[in-house]
Amino acid sequence: GVRTGARPICEIEETDFFIGSYSIGDRTRAFLKVQDGCDYKCTYCTIPLARGISRSDTIENVLKNASEIAAKDIKEIVLTGVNIGDYGKGEFGNKRHEHTFLDLISELDKVEGIERIRISSIEPNLLKDESIELVSKSRSFVPHFHIPLQSGCDDLLKKMKRRYLTKLYNDRVNKIREVMPDAAIGVDVIVGFPGETEEKFLETYNFLNELPITYLHVFTYSERENTEAAAMEGVVPIAERKKRNKMLRILSEKKKMAFYQTQLGKTLPVLWEHENKDGKMFGFTENYVRVQKDFDPASVNQIEFLNLEKILSDGTVSVQSSYESFLAKA
Repeated sequence: GVRTGARPICEIEETDFFIGSYSIGDRTRAFLKVQDGCDYKCTYCTIPLARGISRSDTIENVLKNASEIAAKDIKEIVLTGVNIGDYGKGEFGNKRHEHTFLDLISELDKVEGIERIRISSIEPNLLKDESIELVSKSRSFVPHFHIPLQSGCDDLLKKMKRRYLTKLYNDRVNKIREVMPDAAIGVDVIVGFPGETEEKFLETYNFLNELPITYLHVFTYSERENTEAAAMEGVVPIAERKKRNKMLRILSEKKKMAFYQTQLGKTLPVLWEHENKDGKMFGFTENYVRVQKDFDPASVNQIEFLNLEKILSDGTVSVQSSYESFLAKA
């Protein structure tokens, strides 16, 4: 970019190439970036300005990265991108489309040596039945989806320029539940968007309360320069935004505990992390239940089949060895 004083100016034209990359999280999982930028124009968001147009890494490059990660004995890959469901766009530095998100995940599912692949976050309108079906039958994709909603009120979804309405979102969640009854489904929501009256907020609250989802990530709307929303009428007072955030956080806890409850008594694969926290170690099941047990160095970075016993006071679940875990070791 051109420097004027100390402020670099980003020329969007310069960002139509993609450099594939991955970062290793806590040595148990790697974050593999397959896509960057976004062509959507959501009215609260500055990403298109900051990150440019949607562009993708080539499939061969993604597969090469995935194999490298597998060779490092990392058990889980989290697929990331700014708008990952748009994968395929700009794979060749232009709009020529040779592959889709479905192609990407079907190829990745064949990579040897990766135990788990998690999809970080995907737009509801881009999460197609075929991809949901693939995950449900997959060798390595885990039953965990994170799907931004932002509002459960159709008026606000239109003001936000989202590309779906609540009916489509509802259909996606129910499709996942139908083929993967035990899947974890996470949701992003924004509270306090301009024009969100008490009544419209309650529409969102009730919509989420009814939906068979697992947890929420709640964001409090804040004005961003150079966005359409910043100039909109119906500004919600900050204190009110905070109150709504809190209501949804409480709903999220309630949903999560209800989901954990449905998983108790099941035997599930747990991937253990490295950290020793006051003599305890933590891990996740494939469907994103947070579990703990006494620290055992032999379990680090291992996947063990364990029985989910009870929900502890810190909100994690205790586990005990199961018949399956003895079989796996035998």
